[in-house]
Amino acid sequence: MIKYILMAILFIIALSIGAIISGKYRKRANFFKALVLICQKLNVEISFSRERIKNLIYGFDEKTKAQLCGLTENYLAFIDKESPLDKESLFKGINFLKEEEKDLIFLFFRSLGRSDVDSQSKELKNFETRFDEMVSSAAQENKKYGSMSMKLSLVAGLAVIILLI
Repeated sequence: MIKYILMAILFIIALSIGAIISGKYRKRANFFKALVLICQKLNVEISFSRERIKNLIYGFDEKTKAQLCGLTENYLAFIDKESPLDKESLFKGINFLKEEEKDLIFLFFRSLGRSDVDSQSKELKNFETRFDEMVSSAAQENKKYGSMSMKLSLVAGLAVIILLI
């Protein structure tokens, strides 16, 4: 009886590890989709309403903010002068991005509100294009490695069960 309980626990642990790894790839793909949406929204709002960046970021919907994993809150802390704008404080709590992706995102947030409306609009379109490329790359990785990690964890869990039988 204990042997079956141990097998079930090990199988669940293997599946959990696979789900965590798969979730990392899914979270990364959703993160870049949210960045593209932010670029689009900021471009429209800056061009037409000319509202302050802080108010625009506060106006983002909660789903988009959740997909950014605290990035907007970290940026708003900089705007409110609670923390400096450096990569460590901006990406606090975000550990699934590559270093070159962090560099580009940091450049994006550092450039917000630093130029006139026309230049800012052009910059936002440029960043939107670059983030869109990252969306397709992250979606491909999610499709490839996300499903692979779930399958491998399933096979590993079954292998452990077979070894214990």
